[in-house]
Amino acid sequence: MSLKAGIVGLPNVGKSTLFNAITKQNILAANYPFATIDPNVGVVSVPDKRIDVLNDMYHPQRLIPTSFEFTDIAGLVKGASSGEGLGNKFLSHIRETDAIVEVVRCFDDDNIIHVEGKCDPIRDIEIINLELSLADLEIINNRLDKIKKKAQTTKDKEALIEVEALEKAKNALEKNIPLRMIDFKDDELPLIKSYCFLTQKPIIYLANVSEEHYNDENSYYDKVCEYALKEGSKAIKISAKLECELVDYTEDEKKEMLEMLGISESGIDELIKATYELLGLRTYFTVGSDEVRAWTFKAGMNAKECAGIIHSDFEKGFIRAEVIAYDDLILCGSELKVKEAGKFRLEGKDYLMQDGDICHFRFNV
Repeated sequence: MSLKAGIVGLPNVGKSTLFNAITKQNILAANYPFATIDPNVGVVSVPDKRIDVLNDMYHPQRLIPTSFEFTDIAGLVKGASSGEGLGNKFLSHIRETDAIVEVVRCFDDDNIIHVEGKCDPIRDIEIINLELSLADLEIINNRLDKIKKKAQTTKDKEALIEVEALEKAKNALEKNIPLRMIDFKDDELPLIKSYCFLTQKPIIYLANVSEEHYNDENSYYDKVCEYALKEGSKAIKISAKLECELVDYTEDEKKEMLEMLGISESGIDELIKATYELLGLRTYFTVGSDEVRAWTFKAGMNAKECAGIIHSDFEKGFIRAEVIAYDDLILCGSELKVKEAGKFRLEGKDYLMQDGDICHFRFNV
């Protein structure tokens, strides 16, 4: 299941530095706008201690954690929706993602240019969010011009629903309300989703603070948290510079360094987990001596659909799923003891998969 989170922000806020740390790739990170022109895509593993426990239990030949993509998108500037900078190209890249990670500069540094002159995280957020809204409004207005008269004339039911949904979206955006905060009706949602509106995508605000003052009071970060809270989004504090330095450390060295700095968890790990949760993703496992693997699925998917994530033949010829809950396996100590305890289950195609399920799918094609 290919899912993407797009990293956006103004130029020089630390996006590419962050991306280097996330994917451990050495892309260009320069102190001038538009250092990143084409989107850089990196596949990242989702931190999950459960797969390490399963690895110790089964000693497989291969261990494959679950993952998803982060896309680093070049810096947006004021006027991007009307083509300023390389705006329209960048906005099209964001449209292809499932969620947005908006990096916000929350530190002062005279040596790093700020395109707006000085640090002001709320102004920066509003610049980005306005450009996303304007881009969505352009699509809505163009579509309404084409369909509104036709819908009124023909009284076509689907066209009337689309017009009503688009006008609701237009009214919200004109009041600076992102579409992710709007409750669309069940018959409106499929139509709205088909447009891949930027402001409908879930968002995390990533406050990039300086390494030296990570644990200090930071009024910039506090403001970002307040802004995120008002719209029901999440804010995370991170030091992109620190995370880049931690890339070359061993796990033990990284843990020791974080403890020295009084940080409980790497900002990268927190971001990956939060993005995974933001997208409504869950994990199930397949286990054996040849391979222990984590698979990503969306909450609400059934056993048959989840079988199809492995291979389409699994879904077509689905018979049943043999399921063990991860917690039951750990509590009992082995698959045999799970069966003896009566906790081994056979589930049909309509079974709603749960996070942590350990599955073996039976199928026949």
